[in-house]
Amino acid sequence: MVRGRISRLSVRDVRFPTSLGGHGSDAMHTDPDYSAAYVVIETDAEDGIKGCGITFTLGKGTEVVVCAVNALAHHVLNKDLKDIVGDFRGFYRQLTSDGQLRWIGPEKGVVHLATAAVLNAVWDLWAKQEGKPVWKLLVDMDPRTLVSCIDFRYITDVLTEEDALEILQKGQVGKKEREKQMLAQGYPAYTTSCAWLGYSDDTLKQLCAQALKDGWTRFKVKVGADLQDDMRRCQIIRDMIGPEKTLMMDANQRWDVPEAVEWMSKLAKFKPLWIEEPTSPDDILGHATISKALVPLGIGIATGEQCHNRVIFKQLLQAKALQFLQIDSCRLGSVNENLSVLLMAKKFEIPVCPHAGGVGLCELVQHLIIFDYISVSASLENRVCEYVDHLHEHFKYPVMIQRASYMPPKDPGYSTEMKEESVKKHQYPDGEVWKKLLPAQEN
Repeated sequence: MVRGRISRLSVRDVRFPTSLGGHGSDAMHTDPDYSAAYVVIETDAEDGIKGCGITFTLGKGTEVVVCAVNALAHHVLNKDLKDIVGDFRGFYRQLTSDGQLRWIGPEKGVVHLATAAVLNAVWDLWAKQEGKPVWKLLVDMDPRTLVSCIDFRYITDVLTEEDALEILQKGQVGKKEREKQMLAQGYPAYTTSCAWLGYSDDTLKQLCAQALKDGWTRFKVKVGADLQDDMRRCQIIRDMIGPEKTLMMDANQRWDVPEAVEWMSKLAKFKPLWIEEPTSPDDILGHATISKALVPLGIGIATGEQCHNRVIFKQLLQAKALQFLQIDSCRLGSVNENLSVLLMAKKFEIPVCPHAGGVGLCELVQHLIIFDYISVSASLENRVCEYVDHLHEHFKYPVMIQRASYMPPKDPGYSTEMKEESVKKHQYPDGEVWKKLLPAQEN
């Protein structure tokens, strides 16, 4: 039962000093501090249920996202939750069409990140009130209701409401069996935790050995800064995991188009399943060129974590520029926009392999990919979800990994609620952690 008028929205800048250990480091982002703009919305309903949403950042700039959340707050405050979810497409359109804020988007960048944080909190609130995890809320939803959450503007040349409805209605067949399968076996994952670019060879070997012991069979390595270094590190990992296990590579936008082709031709001997973000995430035709060159080498293109919106994904699919599509739960406009991308990927029969990691991205995206399998794709072929073993202890309902698979969350909501103690401790710049670190960094 959906109830309550939204009476309060607060947002906090929460940062974790992950750069101190080189965690999250890659060819483009050498010193990330995993961070989040953390939104909490409250209603006047007597149940006291709060909606919690995040958008992921790398430290500096989180304060800008916080400003953008505050600028959007008036669209949410004093609205009945029932009215929001009753016309979710209209509400999404209202948030993304603010006449003045849209100018500094539109539907991309800081304003869109802030939109995701707000909407993630709304979905968390809705699911908690319904007593279901978000994946289950979506799975149980009537196809017409699901379609009514999506803004189809700019994508009807590829996906119409009728197309979406047809896909979801076909997805009803065998849905119960797939849900049982997910609850029993979980969704297959791969690990990125072993091979950040800033890790020493010893750390890499140690983490890789532990991951193998824990049953991981798919590994991702960061590449792109130095070819000889990449060759050495890829050799270490391939030697450790053997020829049968899966290796992925991620260049985090480091290369020009010809450079990407040349570099990957040299790394092809390590048999990577894909190269992720080989060039600028906005260069659709560049990705298509790289894709065409690497397909004969058996290397796919994966991208999406930095794709601004559904329009970029539409064009990547139209241009045959990727073989693996990587949605992100905070870069796009929350569940609403991700639904449109999942449906487009299904229409093009391109596997979705979500981006995760950071702060809370694993917690969020597990809901989307489990829903995708049960209600949309009905396939696990070439499909896998990223997992990074950082910062889950700060969440009230952390991800559960068993046998290298995401086990479907059972708790109501979007799994985004953080422990209040963690938020206070890591709030920037006044939290205990930063009060100690900032003076030390200044010296």
